[in-house]
Amino acid sequence: MLEAILSFFGNCAALFGDLIGWLVDVIGHLGYAGIVGLMFLESSFFPFPSEVVMPPAGYLAWKGEMNIALVLGAGILGSILGALFNYWIAVRWGRPFFEKYGKYFFVTHESLDKAEVFFAHHGHISTFTGRLLPVIRQYISLPAGLARMPLPQFCFYTALGSGVWVTILTLLGYFLGSNEALIHEELHKITILLIAGCAVLVVIYAIVYKRRKRGQKQRP
Repeated sequence: MLEAILSFFGNCAALFGDLIGWLVDVIGHLGYAGIVGLMFLESSFFPFPSEVVMPPAGYLAWKGEMNIALVLGAGILGSILGALFNYWIAVRWGRPFFEKYGKYFFVTHESLDKAEVFFAHHGHISTFTGRLLPVIRQYISLPAGLARMPLPQFCFYTALGSGVWVTILTLLGYFLGSNEALIHEELHKITILLIAGCAVLVVIYAIVYKRRKRGQKQRP
């Protein structure tokens, strides 16, 4: 029984690996448009890792086959488009779904309204830091859409957070080439630093926000 389960998951992993290889091969032939397409997938809810897209593109930029500025621009554009796709799904179907069936998931109209108020006040820091964190980066657009975060603000901070992540991945490929083991090792260290940095940023933001609120209350 255990061998059958392990074999099943092994086959699933192999199929997923083949799928990624096929996508990279097909869309990769499109050049910059391929980067946009792959990063769109990564930024939406499809389980596609940006780590297989931007480092190879950075390596091609180092070889002179691609322009690094256009690589970065294509990566950020794809990330924004994928995030907008998730945002649109949440606005179009997410809120109506929870308004109708939310009681079965312990989600009330009041909680939706609170989420909307939260993103109105803290959507910028939530979206920016969310784009830098593993797993969360793909799904931060959904609560933003549910809360109907202002679209210009959502796009700006999505671009800002995505820009940091895309730049890191591209530079890893640019300086480390096709050494996947070394890229993975350095990426692990950078991810830990990003998580720590986001935690510090959120703490600083909370302190500043509370001080501002306190100052506003003390004004006559």
